[in-house]
Amino acid sequence: MSKLKVVSEKSITNNSRIVGLLAQLEKINTESTESDTARYVTAKILHLVQSQEKTRKEMTAKGSTGMEVLLSTLENTKDLQTTLNILSILVELVSAGGGRRASFLVAKGGSQLLLQLLVNTSKDSAPNEELMVHIHSVLAKIGPKDKKFGVKARINGTLNITLNLVKQNLQNHRLVLPCLQLLRVYSANSVNSVSLGKNGVVELMFKIIGPFSKKNSGLMKVALDTLAALLKSKTNARRAVDRGYVQVLLTIYVDWHRHDNRHRNMLIRKGILQSLKSVTNIKLGRKAFIDANGMKILYNTSQECLAVRTLDPLVNTSSLIMRKCFPKNRLPLPTIKSSFHFQLPVIPVTGPVAQLYSLPPEVDDVVDESDDNDDIDLEAENETENEDDLDQNLKNYDLISKEPKPLVFEGKVRGPIVVPTAGEEASGNSANLRKGVTVKEGLSPKGDESDKKRPFMDLAKEGIKDNDRTLQQQLGDQNRTVSSVHGLNNDIVKALDRITLQNIPSQTASGFTAGMKKDYSLPLTVVSCTKACPHMATCGNVLFEGRTVQLGKLCCTGVETEDDEEDTESTSSVEQASVEVSDGTTLHDSDLYIEIVKNTKSVPEYSEVAYPDYFGHIPPPFKEPILERPYGVQRTKIAQDIERLIHQNDIIDRVVYDLDNPNYTIPEEGDTLKFNSKFESGNLRKVIQIRKNEYDLILNSDINSNHYHQWFYFEVSGMRPGVAYRFNIINCEKSNSQFNYGMQPLMYSVQEALNARPWWTRVGTDICYYKNHFSRSSVAAGGQKGKSYYTITFTINFPHKDDVCYFAYHYPYTYSTLQMHLQKLESAHNPQQIYFRKDVLCETLSGNSCPLVTITAMPESNYYEHICQFRNRPYVFLSARVHPGETNASWVMKGTLEYLMSNNPTAQSLRECYIFKIVPMLNPDGVINGNHRCSLSGEDLNRQWQSPNPDLHPTIYHAKGLLQYLAAVKRLPLVYCDYHGHSRKKNVFMYGCSIKETVWHTSDNATSCDVVEDAGYKTLPKILSHIAPAFCMSSCSFVVEKSKESTARVVVWREIGVQRSYTMESTLCGCDQGKYKGLQIGTRELEEMGAKFCVGLLRLKRLTSPLEYNMPSSLLDLENDLIESSCKVTSPTTYVLDEDEPRFLEEVDYSAESNDELDVELAENVGDYEPSAQEEVLSDSESSRTYLP
Repeated sequence: MSKLKVVSEKSITNNSRIVGLLAQLEKINTESTESDTARYVTAKILHLVQSQEKTRKEMTAKGSTGMEVLLSTLENTKDLQTTLNILSILVELVSAGGGRRASFLVAKGGSQLLLQLLVNTSKDSAPNEELMVHIHSVLAKIGPKDKKFGVKARINGTLNITLNLVKQNLQNHRLVLPCLQLLRVYSANSVNSVSLGKNGVVELMFKIIGPFSKKNSGLMKVALDTLAALLKSKTNARRAVDRGYVQVLLTIYVDWHRHDNRHRNMLIRKGILQSLKSVTNIKLGRKAFIDANGMKILYNTSQECLAVRTLDPLVNTSSLIMRKCFPKNRLPLPTIKSSFHFQLPVIPVTGPVAQLYSLPPEVDDVVDESDDNDDIDLEAENETENEDDLDQNLKNYDLISKEPKPLVFEGKVRGPIVVPTAGEEASGNSANLRKGVTVKEGLSPKGDESDKKRPFMDLAKEGIKDNDRTLQQQLGDQNRTVSSVHGLNNDIVKALDRITLQNIPSQTASGFTAGMKKDYSLPLTVVSCTKACPHMATCGNVLFEGRTVQLGKLCCTGVETEDDEEDTESTSSVEQASVEVSDGTTLHDSDLYIEIVKNTKSVPEYSEVAYPDYFGHIPPPFKEPILERPYGVQRTKIAQDIERLIHQNDIIDRVVYDLDNPNYTIPEEGDTLKFNSKFESGNLRKVIQIRKNEYDLILNSDINSNHYHQWFYFEVSGMRPGVAYRFNIINCEKSNSQFNYGMQPLMYSVQEALNARPWWTRVGTDICYYKNHFSRSSVAAGGQKGKSYYTITFTINFPHKDDVCYFAYHYPYTYSTLQMHLQKLESAHNPQQIYFRKDVLCETLSGNSCPLVTITAMPESNYYEHICQFRNRPYVFLSARVHPGETNASWVMKGTLEYLMSNNPTAQSLRECYIFKIVPMLNPDGVINGNHRCSLSGEDLNRQWQSPNPDLHPTIYHAKGLLQYLAAVKRLPLVYCDYHGHSRKKNVFMYGCSIKETVWHTSDNATSCDVVEDAGYKTLPKILSHIAPAFCMSSCSFVVEKSKESTARVVVWREIGVQRSYTMESTLCGCDQGKYKGLQIGTRELEEMGAKFCVGLLRLKRLTSPLEYNMPSSLLDLENDLIESSCKVTSPTTYVLDEDEPRFLEEVDYSAESNDELDVELAENVGDYEPSAQEEVLSDSESSRTYLP
């Protein structure tokens, strides 16, 4: 560095010419000699500056005094020509050097001096035009680099000087151009903008801009940029609206659009749009835009621009304006509270649940007056991620445990469960809840008239005898285990209807009961097969005494698969694709599932079983890559939304499914889809048909809540193949989603399952997630005003006619599925080898049991030392599914449970090392009722660990109590891990707890260096990053955030004292590193992660207790080195607020926001628009991030 300095100094010294001239000029200043010499010297300097870049660099080099000499001369000289020469020098310097040289001039006091010069010059009776041009040119260049420029200009009184110059010289374009450039800089200050507006600047701009003309396009462009800056002031915007300038802008835009055939004036067209964008930031502007037919004008012009890629800036800006001006609609719901009501035993005095209960019944909570308030028009969305991932409040974190505040309740009012909609459905609905369905009592043998309407499908007259024989064979083979899943013809499900597992009048089932035993008088749906199936499973042929259960569309094929030498042709890829349990047993049992469903208690008293849950899921034998989205897809979707307003006659707007209205009519047309979500874990509240093949879907809120819309699970039927159906889920709340980054929803086809493909698959094209025009009331947005909902949209082509398909946010895993899996594991294990116990931790609010599983190895014998070893094994405590919508957590837990119960020698070693206490589902009620985040108390249970209430949060209360008991008896768990799902990041990763890293991230100094802490909390994540392909160490964080102090991870760490306390987050989307890079995650990978977690625990045991395993120290060091080398982490941790994803190439197109633009000059070279699109709009995640100091 010193050498470089010497060289630069030498170069300045050796260049005697410029140095000599500057020295001569400085001497003139001090001696006040005649002006001719100064004129001559400045002219020479100007010549050198104009001709040599080297001179320009030297003039603004660090340590050079050239700028001070020039400014001093400018301040003192009275000679006009000398002044012009110096101003010309300054113009040359700041024009060629970019922002750095302008900043250099500002730092030397140039802006104040030039403003004063402008004031002095304006006092002349006839100001010199050349002088004014030069002063304005320099000020326009350096003004943006001076933070106080607007204030300085206002104090010096130069605003009106410049404005009057423009008014008096409208035809003098050479003078007006730099004046307009400076007016634009003035307008960046809001006070200046208002002051200029009062003096008629808005009206003045409209005298300059006008219809298409090939002349003075440069002046027009600057005038438009100035106007756009001025109209950001609400006062000026109102002035423009009052004078009808919105209509004028639209007229001018259309004129330029029509005549600019070769697109050479795109910057002018963009300038007009920028002015429209500014004026529509106010409510009056939006109304004027609508009244002037602006939506149709911009829609038509933007559609005409789509064919030319270089016009994308115009299309995108038009789209932003139209989205902003689209009238805000209320969600078509009677209330944003859940359709289902559950009366809490006690009601909190404070909090969102208390507010929900305190709202008067007449209050409209769907929309309120604040939704279109001007005060919030320009507010940026500042969504706070409600996952266990993002935290906006790391500062001032108190590491010392605070005394928890007790939750105060009103009287313990215990009332019955009220279900306003259950049992009141229209009688003809095949997806209805039947009236009078109860857990204890069956229906009357006589039945209802409504039950006669559609108890089973209408069979084709031809082949009815064959169907009867098929059914008899099916029932005759009821005790035989199915050996394979047979592929059937595609027409096998021609008119599927629901299996109703209940007693019905015998005449209703006439013609079908002949081949049945009397105990099985079930109206089974009969499926016509072209060939007889040699092996048939009995599909729920059990007399249900008591609770009524309806099954999804019938399967006539088996569930379990076994090796069978006779059926070699059926051992297809389906078996190979299944996740193998080490002992070879299959955990799914359809009949057992039905039995368990009978005892599962839901608030709506569901009486149906979804087909995927009945038949089960196996991972497909193919990879599912992360979806690549086509360019402009979201822009296209938004344009289609805008068409709803422009072409209102094309909109059907018909309700085809509605939980809130039991009397809605089911569409009878053959080309209208039918929907249903009345089954365990289902969530779909309302469906509105918008166009022939487009539907708006509305999700149900969590019970006792008014938000958390993310999880969906519903059934669709009545489709036609070869038709592109568009689904829009319109009441999402998060500001961004992995649906914007390649994630697809899941679909399960009944017909595919019957054709030996019983799996959920990733489907959908044209998938995107964006802010829509449905307003969210402040009640729904936690008091925040002016929020909007977001839309998930996807297009689906169904493969089969009249299929029955299910859609889900992620792979469903119901409470009944968990109970079935636990029963199967218990019945299949070897009690001589494995100690397995299933207890009930507690009962939930609605009376479901919360299972607690204990797994370890049986003692080798009854000898004292073996019993002691058995009793003294360290504990590992695992939990999952506290958030119902994070179903991937259950699939990971399934992998853990199956591995722990397997005959694998490593699993046996693991059981001999630890006693596992597992709560596989902390929120059964939420899972059962289709909630996304809360329990029936309407609260996030993972924010209740500090002070759980036994009446409202029993599962948390008892889980924490168990952990406290283990701590009290000195049996503190070695590891606690809570399994979660993550909706906005990829891969699998962990959050842990570290005082040192928390201090390191929240302190401005290096005080964390003084904190002494055992780094053992990192060991398990490092091990997992080495052995688990989906795990990513660089995504892990060990910072303890203020907002997470009531979570399981932090409370178990801080209060219970478990150092290795983790949240393990699994992506809902896929992986961007490792073996699964570029692939969406499936149940196979999730279960593998659960198994790998177990392997990681065994390695952890070896690393923490090497003496017990007699491992050579060299081998232990090698294993440590392997773990360290596989985890290339550049910092102690990855801060949780790091960008979830790279920014979009089309960020203006895909942004969920419409109003948070940065004013960025459009590049002269518009051939490649993408970079400017990135600058145009901040993403939600970008705008809401909190950066560390």
